[in-house]
This record gives sequence, C-alpha cells and structure tokens, in this order.
Amino acid sequence: MAKLLLHNAVVLTMDKQNTVYDKGYVRVNGNTIEDLGSEEGLSGVDLHDYERHDCKGGILIPGMVNTHTHNSMMVFRSLGDDVQDRLNRYIFPLEKEVMTRETAAAGANYAYAELLLGGVTCVFDAYYYEHDIALAAERAGIRGLFSETIVNFPAPGSPEPYGGIAVMEEFIQHWKGHERIVPAVFSHAMYTNDSEHLKLSHRLARENGVKMGMHVAEMDHEQEACLKEYGKTPVEYLDSLGVLDDNFIAVHCVNLSEGDMDIFASRGVSVSHNPGSNAKAGRKICPVTQLQKRGVTVGLATDGPMSNNTIDIVTQLPLAAKLQKIANHDRCAISAVEALRMATIEGAKVLGLDSVIGSLEKGKRADMAVFETESVNMSPMYDPYYVLVYSANPSNVSLTMVDGEILVKDKALTKTSLSEVRAELLAQQAHISGVAAKL
Repeated sequence: MAKLLLHNAVVLTMDKQNTVYDKGYVRVNGNTIEDLGSEEGLSGVDLHDYERHDCKGGILIPGMVNTHTHNSMMVFRSLGDDVQDRLNRYIFPLEKEVMTRETAAAGANYAYAELLLGGVTCVFDAYYYEHDIALAAERAGIRGLFSETIVNFPAPGSPEPYGGIAVMEEFIQHWKGHERIVPAVFSHAMYTNDSEHLKLSHRLARENGVKMGMHVAEMDHEQEACLKEYGKTPVEYLDSLGVLDDNFIAVHCVNLSEGDMDIFASRGVSVSHNPGSNAKAGRKICPVTQLQKRGVTVGLATDGPMSNNTIDIVTQLPLAAKLQKIANHDRCAISAVEALRMATIEGAKVLGLDSVIGSLEKGKRADMAVFETESVNMSPMYDPYYVLVYSANPSNVSLTMVDGEILVKDKALTKTSLSEVRAELLAQQAHISGVAAKL
C-alpha cells in the first residue's frame, strides 16, 4: 500500500474540538489516515518509504461533501436561467427528449472533474441512468451516495409507468457493499410522488439500510397544494405517512414552520441546505440556525448544475454564512468555523458517513483537500477559516485525495483528462440547443 506524507500545512481537522495544527502534517497509509499533528511529532519517525508532498504553507482540510446534486444535469448548464417555471418548462421536457445513457455519463464525467478540482470528495447524486453515473464515479475515484430518482411518470432509463422503483431495487443490490459507491433512495418530491410510492420508497431504504432523500418544503405551490388537500404542511404530511426518521435527508427546506422544525428534531431528520440554488430561484432562506438549535444536522449542497450553476462547495461557504446573517439580522449567526463544518463533518453526518470521512482523524479514510495560499486572493492569512470561507475559490485547490489516492495534483486531474471529458460534454451541445430552442 502507498504511504504518503503531506506536510508544511495548516491542518484544519474539523474534529470535535476543531483542532488546528499551524505547521502540521498528515501521514497516510493506503486509504487510511495513519497519523497527524504538528511537525515536531515527526521527530524520530522513520519516513524513508513515504512519498512526500510539501503543501507549502497551504490549508489542509477534510474533503468537502456536497449533500445534494444532479450531476448529469451538467449537459444543461446555462439553459433556462432567469425564467419562470423552469422545472416544467425546461428541465422535465429536456430530460424526456435528450437524456440517454450516453448523455448522462457525459454530464457525470465532467461533473466529477469539476467536483474534484474544487476539493469535493463526496457527493449525494440523484438522477436517471444512475448505474452509468455510478460507474463514472467509480472510474473517477470520487466517493458518494447515488440513487435513481423516483417519480410518478415514465423517466429516462426507467420504462415502467412509475419511474425509478424497479431500477432502484436492482441498483441497490448491485452496489451494496462497495467501498466508495453507496446506494441510496431518492424520491423526487411529494408533488411528483403519491403516498403509496413514498411509503414504498421508505420501506425500500429501511429494508436495505440505506439513506432516503427527497426535495422537501421547497416550492410555494407544494406548500399551498398540501395545505389545501391534506390540511397539513409538507413536513406534517410526510410525518403522517411515517417516512420521516433518522434515515431521511430533507433537501432545501425553505418553507418550514416552527412545528415542522420540531418534527425534524424529534424524528432525527437531517437537512441538505442549498443556499446558491435557493437564492438563484428567489426562494426563502432555509432556517439553518433555528434547525441547528434544535439539534438537526445540516450539511451544504449545490443542487444540480442547471440550478446553481456551479457544483463546488467552496462557492457555497460564503453564501451559507451571509444568508443566515441576513435572515437573522445577526453578523455572528453562522461563523466561518460553523460554515466549514457544514461543508465537511456535518455533511458527512447527513450522509451517514461521519465515522468514515468528514474530519481528519487517525483511522478515518484519507479524503482531503489542500488550498494553496500563494494566489492573490489568499493573503494575508490571519485566520485560515476566514480565508477559506470568505476569500477562497475552487481554483485555489492544489490537491485532492480520495481513499488515499491523489486525484488532483498541482491543480490538475491525475486520473481523468479534462480535455477529453470536456469534448464529450460539448458533443451533446448542438442537439440539446436544438431541443431547447423549441421549448
């Protein structure tokens, strides 16, 4: 097994104590963090068989976690922006007309390049042709949860009238037990799923011991329709079906009442916060601080690249912090440390992977990212948290590692050819443009 030493770094461990090593190191043995600490701790250690990587004073953090996205939507990025009813006017029709196994793979391949170059090492992806998307993730070396999207209409790659259910069962059995590719269940939303299939999705997740995700309390029309039909908020309705539990990941959650948040807390529901996507759509701000005060775990996400339009987490860090400051009229509502925790260990908790990733600790998997501090936007550095959250951008990521394998080195992909995946992506553009023009 390869042995690696990353040294001369400011190490932000994101452990329970938020331990920082100002001039620190991390030793990696195979896919596991063997040791870490201040560089004085290396005195007397036999390092002759370690491959050394000088971080040159950069900031070393756990790999970031994107708790919700639809990676293959990358093929649609920059289409349908700044228009009303984008979901029904563009997304669903485009998917029906142009999404194929090859298109989904092309979008995913490019998405993984962008994620890794931005220091994201783990993702929860939900889309169609998810088996091909997971295969692409396996090749790229990234980690994550993956799920076919379940909807109440025939979906791309899912011939049955109710899309995703049969495909999902096969998908779980195929990928269960994989080191990095973790199957999950994703029901699109309450307005695209009936109660029978929501309960079926929940049962499928529980019986297989996997997570269940869903867009929840995102749309105004969703809120209005649910109150009119059931006399309940979407959260109250889902709770009445018995699907809310500590296995459930609620995505977006911008329309939450005090009672809804109490239900989440009592059921152990986790929340995926998508500040960029919600802001771009002109929606309300997720009440993150109120959820956290109730003990609800909140992780960061981007949503799909047609909704945000970037899928890196670095750009979400300042948004997550600043929007909570606005919503609470409080400069200190979310600190830089808390924002980075949402992007790392809290995101890992949302996905049920916090015993494996999310913090730099001995025995955990070697998933990490290094931010160089030599670019113009990174100096001076009085506090590494503030620099990361308020100054950094994805181009500052100099190294990304997943499972002990360096996938980005000196700001370049090591396993994937960016030019090849870009060409594959752009080969789809002419056909998609023609379909979009008709819409």
